[in-house]
Amino acid sequence: MTNVIKIKKGLDIPIQGKAARKRVRIASRHVAVKPTDFVDIFPKLHVKEGASVKAGTPLFYDKNHPEFQFTSPVSGTVDEIKRGAKRKILEIKINADGKNEYLDFPVKPVETWKKDEIIKTLLDSGVWVNIRQRPYNVIANPKDDARDIFISTFDSAPLAPDLDFVFQDEKENFQAGIDILNKLTNGKVYLGNKAGQKSVFSGIKNAVINEFDGPHPAGNVGIQIHHVKPVNKGERVWVLDPQAVVLIGRLFLTGKYDARKIIALTGTEVENPQYYEIINGTSLQEILEQANIRSSNVRYISGNVLHGTKIEANGYVGNFDRQITVIPEGNHYEFLGWAMPRFNKFSFSHAYFSWLFPKKKFAFDTNLNGGERPFILTGQFEKVLPMDIYPMQLLKAIIIKDLDLMENLGIYEVDEEDFALCEFVDASKNNIQSIVRDGLDYVRKEME
Repeated sequence: MTNVIKIKKGLDIPIQGKAARKRVRIASRHVAVKPTDFVDIFPKLHVKEGASVKAGTPLFYDKNHPEFQFTSPVSGTVDEIKRGAKRKILEIKINADGKNEYLDFPVKPVETWKKDEIIKTLLDSGVWVNIRQRPYNVIANPKDDARDIFISTFDSAPLAPDLDFVFQDEKENFQAGIDILNKLTNGKVYLGNKAGQKSVFSGIKNAVINEFDGPHPAGNVGIQIHHVKPVNKGERVWVLDPQAVVLIGRLFLTGKYDARKIIALTGTEVENPQYYEIINGTSLQEILEQANIRSSNVRYISGNVLHGTKIEANGYVGNFDRQITVIPEGNHYEFLGWAMPRFNKFSFSHAYFSWLFPKKKFAFDTNLNGGERPFILTGQFEKVLPMDIYPMQLLKAIIIKDLDLMENLGIYEVDEEDFALCEFVDASKNNIQSIVRDGLDYVRKEME
């Protein structure tokens, strides 16, 4: 019998602009691989501008972990290596040639693969970098022993794509990926499914299936780990999203690095929100050519409104992102806005009278509705973070860099996305996710 875990704390943000179950295929012409999508990566280039590449050709590696190869998702020509301050590599842009040529990797029955062969193939193909480690949310070290592997098969974030729709044709690849992952750990592979929903993930074999019921962040893999088998000091748990599992399955079934994925274009400023089949790292401009955006004064977010990254219209889809969100810029101000009833503004604390309409969907913008100030003890964080920790005390321990206190308060269990709702309800308008990231980086450097 499947274990059902009820999540009571959290918040489903009532935002307009969910994608309809329609899909358009885009022949990606311009893609980019961004080192900034990965935590603590120092890229060293394999290629120069003008070089010809195939899908799976190494573009760069990590200076501190040369075994981490980052490969091209398409065949074509390296168009530009974009650099920022201190010549930091921001993007490797590739013009696709439309031929879909691939480097060939070994193919044999899944059951015959050995652990060291799997690791080598994953590293050489560039697929390994999609396996992340908790704690710290960094690329997993292939030399470590993973206690367990966790995969969340649903997304509960605002306007999140329906992953059952996204992966409806990928069950064979997903199962192959699960079978391969089982060979990488002496523990178990855990799937976190949405409670009460029969989906493409329901009949998966060789995995322990738990079902989760409740508001966001029930779909966060960190929340699921906390409620199933928490991470203790000294342990390493690997996490993947379903797209990474499918990538692994395709690689071992076909011998090719096939970087196709489906994303949702969502948000209040999209005329017809829907799904798009693209190559990972596709130019946002190519997606917008197929869509109708209502206004020019908008913010493009690669990811969701809580945890996504702001990008420009000429930017590129993030490596781990499942959606693009388009909402109005909040660069406007309301005279005496604090004194108005604000029926069209959502408030978690019932500060506005919009709470009288519990089923209403709202058009959110990026306005903070206030300025940054010292932390206010409101008790709101504890209402939206379904973990047995003290979030405010942990944040303060991070700020003062008290390593022992951070450990005692649960730093090894958390990630930025787990605190995204805390940031949303924070009356002090602090950048809480950045604080958590700073804490994780500090602990990792102190413990290494």
